[in-house]
Amino acid sequence: MRSSPVTDPDTPPAELPPPLPEPAREDLRLEAVLGALSDPLRLTIVRKLLLEREAYDHPCGWFGFDRPKSSLTHHFKALREAGVLRQRQYGLERRSRVRVEDLNARFPGLLDLVADWQPSAGA
Repeated sequence: MRSSPVTDPDTPPAELPPPLPEPAREDLRLEAVLGALSDPLRLTIVRKLLLEREAYDHPCGWFGFDRPKSSLTHHFKALREAGVLRQRQYGLERRSRVRVEDLNARFPGLLDLVADWQPSAGA
């Protein structure tokens, strides 16, 4: 999969597709966010996006997980529905990014904990 080069991962591309349905900032619920982050794979997804992002948003293939596509789709959907990720549809490809501003506004310090988390050897 080819992604267009972006010099700054915080600068949105000129033309973005609309985001898929997600809760509004004021509707983010701590129990939903923590529930989504309770799965080690989902926590790894968010941590990788926080620490290793190279572009504005990333397709599922960028993560390099050896999992069935249906399993990954489930995990990304859980993160989006909880309000952790924003996803946009680019043709047949969905790309994701962490909703940093929204999560920091609602739950200060939460993303710092995620970034500091160290996965166990089996995760």
